[in-house]
Amino acid sequence: MLLERIRTVTDAIREATARAGRPDGSVKLLSVTKSHPADTVRDALDHGLTVLGENRVQEAIAKFEPIRAELPGPAYELHLIGHLQSNKAAKVPGLFDWVQSVDSIALAQALSRRCDQAGVTIDLLLQFNSSGEQTKSGYADPDALVDDAAAIASLASLRLRGIMTIGPFTDDVRLITDAFARTRALFERVATALPDECIDTLSMGMSDDYRIAIGEGSTLVRIGSALFGARS
Repeated sequence: MLLERIRTVTDAIREATARAGRPDGSVKLLSVTKSHPADTVRDALDHGLTVLGENRVQEAIAKFEPIRAELPGPAYELHLIGHLQSNKAAKVPGLFDWVQSVDSIALAQALSRRCDQAGVTIDLLLQFNSSGEQTKSGYADPDALVDDAAAIASLASLRLRGIMTIGPFTDDVRLITDAFARTRALFERVATALPDECIDTLSMGMSDDYRIAIGEGSTLVRIGSALFGARS
């Protein structure tokens, strides 16, 4: 079952990439294992899904610490894709390789301190609230995001890599496309403003809208239910 779903999703990614006139392999698949048990993670790894995403720090600790003990070496790459409070920053080093949901200098500074103390470096994305929905985290003001990006890029033990957004909760393709197009424009602003940084990751698109996101320039799509079914 999982193998069939992987083939369906990867074929759809390949087709959307080709339609957008982009080279094959330019979009990375992140498999979202949040709310699924550790056995689902093991199954994903067995099927070659090695870029994984979790929403909550405590859930990730309970799920991945035993798995990390079982697997020698860097067997997978774990991304935090949910909101992170500054007081949880101490739990990130050694657990997550990426944090995709940075939405303030204060959070970035907390991560920098904790990673520096732990002697590790992590990659991060700045979250942009492209839909304007108040229930979502992220920078609402694109100018504020660009202004903060330079300061965050200079922090120790962090590598700023780009931007993440969550598309609007709607079936209106035009609204989804507009949100992703605005995010891509903001991504390009940050890349232009920081030519010495490796700004190469535009994380947008989930199970319901990843084809649209790829058409608007996404380099990383976050897929959960299309791979693993409904969450418990």
